[in-house]
Amino acid sequence: MTHYTNGEISHWMRAPESAGLARAAAPSRRGALPDEEQDLVIVGGGMTGLWTAYYAAQAHPEWRITVLDSHEVGYGGSGRNGGWVSTLIPGNRAVYAKAANKRGLDGKGAVRAFQHEMSAAITETLRVLDSEGISADQHRGGQLQAATTPAALKRLQATYRANLENGYEPESIELLDAAAFKERIGIVPALGGMYYRDTARVDPAKLTRGLADVVEAKGVTIREHAEVVRIDPHAATTTRGVVRGRIILSCLEAFTGTVESDGPGFGRREVIPVNSSMIVTKPLRDADWTRIGWDGRECLNDGAHTFVYAQRTADNRIAIGGRGTPYAYASGLPGEGVVDARTIKTLRDRLEFFFPSADIEIDHAWRGAIGVTRDWCAGIYFDPATGIGNARGYAGHGVTATNLAARTLLDRVEGKTTQLTQLPWNDHNSGTWEPEPIRWVGVHAMYSLFGVADSWEESRNSENTSLIARFGSRLAGLHE
Repeated sequence: MTHYTNGEISHWMRAPESAGLARAAAPSRRGALPDEEQDLVIVGGGMTGLWTAYYAAQAHPEWRITVLDSHEVGYGGSGRNGGWVSTLIPGNRAVYAKAANKRGLDGKGAVRAFQHEMSAAITETLRVLDSEGISADQHRGGQLQAATTPAALKRLQATYRANLENGYEPESIELLDAAAFKERIGIVPALGGMYYRDTARVDPAKLTRGLADVVEAKGVTIREHAEVVRIDPHAATTTRGVVRGRIILSCLEAFTGTVESDGPGFGRREVIPVNSSMIVTKPLRDADWTRIGWDGRECLNDGAHTFVYAQRTADNRIAIGGRGTPYAYASGLPGEGVVDARTIKTLRDRLEFFFPSADIEIDHAWRGAIGVTRDWCAGIYFDPATGIGNARGYAGHGVTATNLAARTLLDRVEGKTTQLTQLPWNDHNSGTWEPEPIRWVGVHAMYSLFGVADSWEESRNSENTSLIARFGSRLAGLHE
């Protein structure tokens, strides 16, 4: 196996063309903290924080706005993810519906409205990128989900029906048989799949860094290497001093538990960081692309329980990710993103399973963390009495959700009653995770069960979903 880079945040963040976007502005981002009270202080320089700064600056150019980040813009999940601007809502539809019903609302209607806004947020994200001149390799080619076993094909057919019941328009999704699927992409074991038309692909670091440049041009202050350790009403305490603000919004996602606060949605057991690892190949040869196809450059995932997600990049690599080693004891964070050898092999094996004749060389491996609540549902919170807000728990579906979350947070800050403030993730109570070591054992047991179920289904070409997987799904709270 050839040498490859391991860690160093991510391939996206390390790529020279991405790094160059923000370098001219970087020195100013390490300047002194503002000493006058801000109208809005945003904690977290990832996609949620930067989208919030963008819309706030658009609506209120007179506001003093500061974004604080403990490392650099895009250091967290925003610079490490798979680059899917996806239609998938960040959470369990059945859980959201049940919670809405308990509040006297139409649960099914609330979920359908959520789905509609998620799909609209893809269009909105691409609109802003185009209007602001942000080149993030954006391409709206849709999403393909491959079924490589009869059991997975049955699950996709059930998901298709559930999608139509929960807000997808009939023209936005399509079931594909094996021949139709392989016309789009030559996954050798594919028995069929599903196509989502609205999904788009991006380079997430280019998006994040490009958005940072745009908000700075609009007068927003960004301060990197200013780790926030506590949020109180009208004050964010950092390792470099206190920044005061009328409104303080936490946009930390998987890093939410690193900050002390009595505000809504905080707490070390409210959100845990679950690892997701990725590899990217060297550019494939033209002959390999001729065999594989993938000319539509759709986002790609499979129907396994321990699913993978992938994209064909603008420079003709394959970037593929999956969970690997899912969770570090006591909610450990991924640091610079070094990946263990077993996880790298697992991802490479999946590529070879999909494309056995392709000449695949790994160029870079890395990992990040997604924020996961106990019921795998995201939450948006704002307390007008304290001026503290919070958005977290996207559970791996954050690229689209960050845009929607930012606009929802600002509607709540302004005291508006809108379609966005009525969505079921507003003030959603996810409960808390179990204490250690129960938490570590539970998360690892769930992923182990899913891995065993996948092996069982693939080795037997099973017609039905493994009982082991059904048990694991219910254990995790993922069952709909």
